[in-house]
Amino acid sequence: MSQAVDTSGKEPSHGYQLRVVQEVLLALLAKEPSHGYQLRARLQVALGPLAEVLNAGHVYVTLNRLDKAGLVTSRRVGQSDRPDRKVYELTAAGRERVTEWLGDMSWPKPAPAEFHLKLVAAAEAGLGDPERLVDVQRHAVLAELAAVQRAALAEPEGSAAGLLLEGVVLRLQADLHWLEACAQHWTIRKGF
Repeated sequence: MSQAVDTSGKEPSHGYQLRVVQEVLLALLAKEPSHGYQLRARLQVALGPLAEVLNAGHVYVTLNRLDKAGLVTSRRVGQSDRPDRKVYELTAAGRERVTEWLGDMSWPKPAPAEFHLKLVAAAEAGLGDPERLVDVQRHAVLAELAAVQRAALAEPEGSAAGLLLEGVVLRLQADLHWLEACAQHWTIRKGF
């Protein structure tokens, strides 16, 4: 599994968030070379109000880390009426990292946001079919649900473990419901 380029000694949850931001920026760059402002704007479109947690500085710091790690390259592009702009582009290692991230379907994540970003990034960059990603995820969740339901049935009535397993079943059922909504959304979008 991909690791964050540099978590700077922060807590594990921060490292996870950093890795997700890195992966999403790499995926957005798979479509075309872009400067930080463009990437930030595309993140805002994809995430709506959730993007507000990422300030512009975070995006630029992450891009610099990716550059130092050899996952992107950058070049200065002159502008006649403004300071030069730094444009970032994926390297072969960066493209490989995006492919690995899109293929990682481990579940559950702390929130469905990462999977949603995979769908948006795959569609925007033309790297994958969001409907196929949803279908793969649905099959994985169904298999996990079946295993958890079998385990729950094996527990004695009223056991603490049974209660925990019931919570897992409910979460997986909610995940399936949300994946159905994702499938409908991407099926409709494909028709346009």
